[in-house]
Amino acid sequence: MRYVGSCHCGDSRFEVTGEFGAAIECNCSHCNRKGYLLWFAPRESFELKTPKTKLGVYTFNKHVIEHHFCKRCGTATFGFGAAPNGTKTVAINVRCLDGVDLDKVERKAFDGKSL
Repeated sequence: MRYVGSCHCGDSRFEVTGEFGAAIECNCSHCNRKGYLLWFAPRESFELKTPKTKLGVYTFNKHVIEHHFCKRCGTATFGFGAAPNGTKTVAINVRCLDGVDLDKVERKAFDGKSL
């Protein structure tokens, strides 16, 4: 399935192909404050539809995940990182996908706070 996503103002738009079952709800200091619901997908399934210049990037802790957000409205839409095996991934904020009923999304807790 192809999903379309965006920030609040529309300056950051993207598409991602795949199927997600459960969304990850991480309790680390960053994800918890932002209210992320994350879907991890292979990076090649992701296509940014707007110029990268419209995005800001935030890294913290080990500085291995690039958390992208819209420079205009501040919405955090996705992040780039790598799986433990080195595979490049994208972490999609499911809350930013069009047409997804968040009440029906299964959530899996992840203890990022203890890492």
